[in-house]
Amino acid sequence: MKRIFHYLKPYSFLAIISPILMICEVTADLCLPKLMAIIVDCGINAGGDVSSSAFGSFVMKLFFGAGPYTGMQVIVTFGILMLLVVIIGGCFGVACAYTAARASQSLGHDLRRDAYRKVMSLSIEQTDKFTTGSLVTRMTNDVSMVVEFTEMFLRMLVRAPMFLVGGLIMLSMQDLTFSTVLLFALPIMIIMMIVVLGTAVPIYGRVQKKLDRVNSVVQENVSGARVIKAYVREEHETERFRQANDDLRKSNMKVLSIMAIMNPVLIIVMNAAVIAVIYIGGFKISNGDTVMSQGAIMQAVTYVTQIIMSIMMITNISQSVSRAMASVKRVNEVLDTEPVIVSGGATEAENDVAVSFKNVSFRYPGATGRPVLHNLNIDIKKGETFAIIGATGSGKTSLVSLIPRFYDATEGDVLVDGINVKEYDLKALRRKMSFVMQKSELFSGTIEENILVGKDTATHEEVVSAARTAQAESFVEGFADKYENFIAEKGASLSGGQKQRMSIARALVRRPEIIILDDSTSALDLATEAKLRKSLRHELKDTTVIMIAQRIASVKDADRIAVIENGTVKDCASHAVLMETSETYRDIYNSQMRNGGEL
Repeated sequence: MKRIFHYLKPYSFLAIISPILMICEVTADLCLPKLMAIIVDCGINAGGDVSSSAFGSFVMKLFFGAGPYTGMQVIVTFGILMLLVVIIGGCFGVACAYTAARASQSLGHDLRRDAYRKVMSLSIEQTDKFTTGSLVTRMTNDVSMVVEFTEMFLRMLVRAPMFLVGGLIMLSMQDLTFSTVLLFALPIMIIMMIVVLGTAVPIYGRVQKKLDRVNSVVQENVSGARVIKAYVREEHETERFRQANDDLRKSNMKVLSIMAIMNPVLIIVMNAAVIAVIYIGGFKISNGDTVMSQGAIMQAVTYVTQIIMSIMMITNISQSVSRAMASVKRVNEVLDTEPVIVSGGATEAENDVAVSFKNVSFRYPGATGRPVLHNLNIDIKKGETFAIIGATGSGKTSLVSLIPRFYDATEGDVLVDGINVKEYDLKALRRKMSFVMQKSELFSGTIEENILVGKDTATHEEVVSAARTAQAESFVEGFADKYENFIAEKGASLSGGQKQRMSIARALVRRPEIIILDDSTSALDLATEAKLRKSLRHELKDTTVIMIAQRIASVKDADRIAVIENGTVKDCASHAVLMETSETYRDIYNSQMRNGGEL
């Protein structure tokens, strides 16, 4: 909870004024039973005789002078007074609700913002560990729980204890006998609250984990909808969601069933206490007690009701605290996670070698056995077109992922312009390069907005030029709105080849020093790919191009080709040299080429 107070600090004025406003509202509420008792005793029963009430006498003299007064005068006067007290108390209540909501929503805004920033700073390894569904739940549902608790805390922190203490004081001042009723009622309620909350609190953490699971299943199924439909897996995935949903429902029902015990028990205790108060008061009146009256009994009943309702409020606060504690813990897990990829301080460097791998070995976090890459040494010169080819699973993508520091090498050094990537400022390092990944990731928005992700300050002419170089202009011009054409989330309205060309255009508009193409032309036909390679050679004369491909035709024009096998460089030379010296390369070539043409 310490973190909540930290986030509430900038809104300390609202957080302080809110309880003060609530004190004023509760004070008004505590005055109402006293005014009601005067109406009953002096206005209805005594026919306007206010001599038994010092406060009643003072008010009547203030408005009507010396008596006598009629019963209706007393009823109307104190009725209007009660109405004014209610209005004033309501105004304080509305103001309290506003300030509490303003403070709590501002806290939620800041907490959600910082949690999102932290997620953006985490490595791929760390976000995968949390899972997408869990991160979504933590930044939405869990933060909402914290906001609800904060608002309730600011409003009820004063209201419940003040009703409890104020009601006890007012009741004791009226008649100590009535207070003895609460000596029996309060222990029962407190024991019940401790038992119920002690049982329910541990379940709230499990409820949030079940919600994580539901969100994860939904996220997977929505993003993989085409695969599910293609393999007719709708029933299987529906069953998987049903199981996750049922688990969430059962956990929620379990905790709600436990909490449902509270209110009926408290209401029974409250009604029993009211009956006891009425019995005690009636017994005293029947035995000639001149102090006791019907108004006093009604006043005592109201105070008893307020006191027990305050206990119910405390129960609700405790329930909210329980849920908030579970949510705060989960949000703190995100905020307290330190990024494993730490930014350095270097921003610029000059060297003839664009990228170097020095005795690099790498295995994925948590993996055991043989490293994905081991003892790997490569120097890639500036302006060079360097291709990487190899069998599936040989470590090609893992290799290029070390350059922008998606992961850090387990052993050895990766250098960009002669400086270890670990010494670079992360933003400066990644601004040097563009990365076109195997899976094209597009965003809902216009075509131009997606290309501008690469460089948000690019002009429309630069966007058009990048699209032309990436061979995307032909299909973009075919849309009615051209570059303003809206594309669906993840580019669902585009074909695989169109998405790849869009991704390449997004990379080119940045005009990077290094461009990494990770099998990013696999969905293109040979003619389009040939045009793309020709265009890239013309437009990227001074840019270092690192490309991964499965097809010989895609890499044969590169300056050098590295053949990766079992996580290390088997051979590295031009296409012509490799055809003479590399048996592995020739095997790949022969498997793809027949009679001088690609299969």
